[in-house]
Amino acid sequence: MTALTLDRHISTTPGIAGGRPRIAGHRITVRDIVVLHLQLGKSVDEICADYALGLAEVHAALAYYFDHRAEIDQDIKAGDAFVAGQRASRTSILEQRLKDIQP
Repeated sequence: MTALTLDRHISTTPGIAGGRPRIAGHRITVRDIVVLHLQLGKSVDEICADYALGLAEVHAALAYYFDHRAEIDQDIKAGDAFVAGQRASRTSILEQRLKDIQP
């Protein structure tokens, strides 16, 4: 019987998921798993159920994260900064409508 290794659960392919490390055979990235689990508080079981993943796949993603923590944390921060910049540079539809109806 062949044991699955971290390398078999995590892959990086240019052109898929922006080249970020992801669960092999899926488009969900290690970064996505980290955000779901560590920032949003979802359990490993919840992630497995919500995204049709196996326990080993999710645990492999978390293990990969802890081996590459600085790189993935930087990617998360860059994504957060991008979103913040987009929000700051745009007015929501609701905000625009409220401005339109105020004298």
